[in-house]
Amino acid sequence: MVHGGRLDAAIRAYGGAPEAWLDLSTGINPNPWPGAGSIAVDWRALPSDEALAALERAAAAHFGASPDHVCALPGSEIGIRMLARLGLGADAAHVAPAYRSHEAAFEGAAPIAVDAVAAARSAGRMVLLANPNNPDGRLLPRAALCDAADAGAGWLIVDEAFADLHPDESVAADVADHRRLLVLRSFGKFFGLAGLRLGFAVAPRPIVAALRALLGAWPVSTAAIAIGVAAYRDRAWIESMRERLRADAAALDAMLARHGLVATGASPLFRLVAHDDAAMLFDRLAQHHILCRPFDYAPRWLRFGLPGDAMARDRLDQALARG
Repeated sequence: MVHGGRLDAAIRAYGGAPEAWLDLSTGINPNPWPGAGSIAVDWRALPSDEALAALERAAAAHFGASPDHVCALPGSEIGIRMLARLGLGADAAHVAPAYRSHEAAFEGAAPIAVDAVAAARSAGRMVLLANPNNPDGRLLPRAALCDAADAGAGWLIVDEAFADLHPDESVAADVADHRRLLVLRSFGKFFGLAGLRLGFAVAPRPIVAALRALLGAWPVSTAAIAIGVAAYRDRAWIESMRERLRADAAALDAMLARHGLVATGASPLFRLVAHDDAAMLFDRLAQHHILCRPFDYAPRWLRFGLPGDAMARDRLDQALARG
């Protein structure tokens, strides 16, 4: 089995040119925002403070947050890696299962179950969790997270990399200077432009100031600013894409069900299935140059990213039917 779901590793193991593969391993929107190629970028110019502020205002409007609480990052992964340097507490925990980067963010941090968050924060521990979670797609209600943020002594860090499809459950708007709550957001996953490397922290103003000091001047590129501003302001595309992705996820669920695979998770961008011989199923699909995501720590699990269109979905359907 190819570990980590990387396309380059799959090609080495199973052959084929990159363009021959259907890569369902990432959970990134396969239908990217279409305006990136038409954005004029002055590659000679460093990003201006005014342009960066415009990006953070556009992102804040999308999140429902105050611009004073928003800090642009060169990808939400960088925000995760910076958490340990913000002085939020020496004792940390991360909810598992989740991203590998959550485990790597704090040396020696203990994995905990989601139902142990309240107890950990009551003990003063900083807790990092994803909502919706990856890879199982678990979605915690906004009210429950707000209650958790107010109840404990430790910080609550919520990774909302896949939250664009769940605006009503995001806690970005609940960030305030008096609350020990920090939210991380990703641009690339919903907008389908992961290569742009753009993300955001939504945090109390003293934490925003600390992040800016760590990042230094020009934290994101001129291109990221220009594309990010235009994409976040494209409300018509955002709303229509939310509808499309929900419909496409329902179609994927129905197709997987026809093959006896029960899809779980709230995020339309990926689905998790359990199979008694997941390694065999992974190998079968890879033989047809279709890549899904396996998990070393959960050998019955496979995660399927969303096929980009009916043709891609039919290709997956046919590969599953061939046996």
